[in-house]
Amino acid sequence: MDFKFESMKYIDDNRDLVCDVSKKVWEYAELSLMEYKSMELFCKVLEECGFDVEKGICGIETAFSGSFGSGKPIIGILAEYDALSGLSQVGGETEKKELVKGGNGHGCGHSMLGAGSLAAALGIKKYLESSRKSGTVILYGCPGEEGGAGKAFMAREGLWSKLDAALTWHPGDSNEVSSGSSTSSIQIEYRYKGVASHAAGCPELGRSALDAVELLNIGVQYLREHIPKTASVHYAMIDGGGVSPNVVQPTASVLYMIRDTTVKNNLKLVDRVDNIAKAAALMTDTTMERVFIDGTADTVPNNELEKLMYENFKYVGAPKYDEGEIEYAGKLKQTYDYIPDELPGSGTNLNSEIKNQVEKIYHSGNKIINDFIIPHVPNDYRSPGSTDVGDVSWLTPTAQIRVVCYPHNSPGHSWQNVSCGITSIADKGLIVAGKVIAGTAIDIFEDPSLLEKAKKEFIERTKEGYTCPIPEGVSPIVPGS
Repeated sequence: MDFKFESMKYIDDNRDLVCDVSKKVWEYAELSLMEYKSMELFCKVLEECGFDVEKGICGIETAFSGSFGSGKPIIGILAEYDALSGLSQVGGETEKKELVKGGNGHGCGHSMLGAGSLAAALGIKKYLESSRKSGTVILYGCPGEEGGAGKAFMAREGLWSKLDAALTWHPGDSNEVSSGSSTSSIQIEYRYKGVASHAAGCPELGRSALDAVELLNIGVQYLREHIPKTASVHYAMIDGGGVSPNVVQPTASVLYMIRDTTVKNNLKLVDRVDNIAKAAALMTDTTMERVFIDGTADTVPNNELEKLMYENFKYVGAPKYDEGEIEYAGKLKQTYDYIPDELPGSGTNLNSEIKNQVEKIYHSGNKIINDFIIPHVPNDYRSPGSTDVGDVSWLTPTAQIRVVCYPHNSPGHSWQNVSCGITSIADKGLIVAGKVIAGTAIDIFEDPSLLEKAKKEFIERTKEGYTCPIPEGVSPIVPGS
């Protein structure tokens, strides 16, 4: 029996189920660590499909696991389902149009991500049932990737260490196996308290918390000249002290996101920002509370698993589109700025041979929505972005793919992505992702030597050990709460 073919047919047979989950999560559009409806939906479907479900794992209310099978190897499939604030958008539209005024939207495609991972788990379950092989598949519901770092909190609890491998995916504008690394990210909220007073009548009696926040921001601007080129610092005002300028602001707070190559390097930069924050309080005679929000590690690549995922990607094939889908994607593409003829693929420009291949395919295609797979070559490119998948990768061999769910060059975290997330383009992408992940897991179950190679590489790459960015005693917290 061709177990892989049967598994993928099973995913096709359950296409309506997983695509419906994607659309419902898209409608819920719940922010990080508040994904209650989405979590309940996933758990309900998993239970109905015969998985053993556990809610609230690692002390995180909206985290869950759904397991099937017994024995080793144990393969973890990572699912995300959190949305972004301020990105509410009517689905399938080619112009910006809020669905809910001031509402949220899945601008990073996590509604699809979770559903595609669910599809993979279903396919692997079918394989384990049919083959009667030893092995376990666990779908992990990982909340708060956009602000909360659920996987990092799980890593602190040692959850990922019990896995033999972890697999996942992400919606994108290219079909490729991810390689290289990412940056560590740490979020800190600085909350200042001062003394209110009449800003004109008795300003000398006031102590401005807003002044403290502004001095912190100014200090960090001067710091920028003296940080490594690999680092970056971003901030957002959480509390500006209210709306009355004739009152000296007694409260104010700002959220900082600080990034560098590794957790160890990043913690050094965090210390410098902390010192500026303390100095701002001293200068304004206010008090400062430092609240740790979240942190993520850099990603450890695993070339052995990447090669395996690439072979399965070729086996499944890239999504294909009809004229209506290409027409819709073309109209959507006209709503954002893009660099003409910029090639798809995060690592395309790192290899001249691959670049030439991609250039030839891209220019002979529709140039609107990429319907081919980027040839895979392991690379050392480090993305300036961050992901809590990095924390998983320090504790077990981990690999991930990107599958087209948006037009070429569609900007991340955009209303265009939200609009696309409820279309047939999205459905096709998540089904392909589920099949590729399921196929990769089946290969691991079938051939133990593949896992041994991945583990050997993992041990070598992680020999310095994992530095968890999450301090002991800290619980997940929603920024601004």
